[in-house]
Amino acid sequence: MSPASPVSPGPSRRLLLAGALATVSAALTGCSSDSEAASSGGAKQLRIGYFAFPSGDLIVKQRKLLEKALPDHKISWIKFDSGASVNQAFLGKSLDIAALGSSPFARGVSGSSPIPYKVAFILDVAGENEALIARKSTGITDVAGLKGKTIATPFASTSHYSLLAALTAAGLKISDVKLVDLQPQPILAAWQRGDIDAAYVWLPTLDELRKTGTQLTSSKEIGAAGKPTLDLAVVSDELISRDPQAIDTWRSVEAEALRLLKSDPDGTVKDVATELGISTADAKAQLAQGVFLTPEEVASADWLGTDGSPGKLLTYVTDTATFLAGQKQIDAAPTEAAVRKAFYLKGLPDVLK
Repeated sequence: MSPASPVSPGPSRRLLLAGALATVSAALTGCSSDSEAASSGGAKQLRIGYFAFPSGDLIVKQRKLLEKALPDHKISWIKFDSGASVNQAFLGKSLDIAALGSSPFARGVSGSSPIPYKVAFILDVAGENEALIARKSTGITDVAGLKGKTIATPFASTSHYSLLAALTAAGLKISDVKLVDLQPQPILAAWQRGDIDAAYVWLPTLDELRKTGTQLTSSKEIGAAGKPTLDLAVVSDELISRDPQAIDTWRSVEAEALRLLKSDPDGTVKDVATELGISTADAKAQLAQGVFLTPEEVASADWLGTDGSPGKLLTYVTDTATFLAGQKQIDAAPTEAAVRKAFYLKGLPDVLK
């Protein structure tokens, strides 16, 4: 993928998903037998997609909380770089549970054939851990100054959505800039070569860009202005039918991880540092940039909601899809009723206690 080559401003969902296929194929190499076994209803298995990003997911993985809670299941953790890749993997029936940004989730539930999954948990709310950075050498100090410049971001991600929102708020159209679809590591390489002028991306790449860049805005600011983004966790429809108890257990250990972030800050910092291969000082700084809800907040009316009563996340996802449709990033926005069908709230809030 050439970082200097601009892409069309309005990629279709099909193109976005197809473009992720190579990444997914690599990520899932050796997992085909897991897929067949899980689908056949044989051995109990859970294939979990995660990101190398500071969150409760890394604590669950590092401490093997799910493996301890489900000793009769084979747990496979599969790392992904973007939500587009996660969406493609669900279409390929290669995942049971995965982290997924609210923007790629909104894309996934859009269209006549929505991806067969449902949101079941909220991992975190985007804050200063996702941001728009311009190279200091460009002299750009605000979003409006990006007109005519080349900006990189992982397409179909929360960063992509927030970038579009930032450009719109600054009075810029997509055609006013050159957007380049790059994953975090290629963004860093393109930045170092001077191929791009700015980037909207998340940690840990974000902190590397900050060393030689100027922050123009963040997902915290964009969220406060009415367009919040979140890191969600989704479960396949097949898993809901096959093993709903495993979903309850998984949500309970994710809730435990959220509590540990507050009750054992030193220990969780070490967990994240180990998982990401960074210093504890860097892990602590990165965790401080995220917004982590309590389990009680996750299941509240302000966020995910409870069984039979979805919370404000329903509005956030619906509004996100509407915005993406207006930006011609998807063909049409789903109705709120269609989005509601993609919520799995059974057992909430009790399973989080």
